[in-house]
Amino acid sequence: MGYVAGQGFPQHRRMDEAKDGARTAGPLDRHAPPQSVAPRPSQNRCARHPHRSCRPVRRPRCGGGQTTKIHALTDVVGQPFALTLTPETIADISVAPGLLERAGKAHHVLADKGYDADALRRSVRQADAVPVIPGRSGRKRPIRHDRTPYCDRHLIENAFCRLKDFHRVATRYDKLAANFISTVALATVLEFWI
Repeated sequence: MGYVAGQGFPQHRRMDEAKDGARTAGPLDRHAPPQSVAPRPSQNRCARHPHRSCRPVRRPRCGGGQTTKIHALTDVVGQPFALTLTPETIADISVAPGLLERAGKAHHVLADKGYDADALRRSVRQADAVPVIPGRSGRKRPIRHDRTPYCDRHLIENAFCRLKDFHRVATRYDKLAANFISTVALATVLEFWI
């Protein structure tokens, strides 16, 4: 199957055509390889698909590319010290327990609405900290939070803005998540710790 330029539908060719263009009588078969034509050795053929060439397929950027979310744990002055990457399709709340294990002793835990969950609030309270997480607008039971410490969450947003000053972090061109998290960690060290 191939696409013709300017048209939005696939154009099928008869699979019983010979390579020189002469047609033989036969039904239109899109899936079976031609029986009379042997593949040329110069073409890139493989054992699984002997009837078509196997070219490298361009992968979507899901590991470290443009749909990746960076999760950071910062200290009181907004310096990130724990970083995690997730694909865009993963909920923010699934990363929170792993980050909170690395937090140590904290008085307040500030997060945005993406981290709104009763289980996370319970685990923060069990660690003798105060959760400052606003509730989502669609909650059945509204959640109150202290707005005074929540105003300090701008330090976290400022940290992300400073990280995005690095072009490679902002554009997220790396295909592999390991390369992208290395880039983010290097940018964090250069921007905040040196």
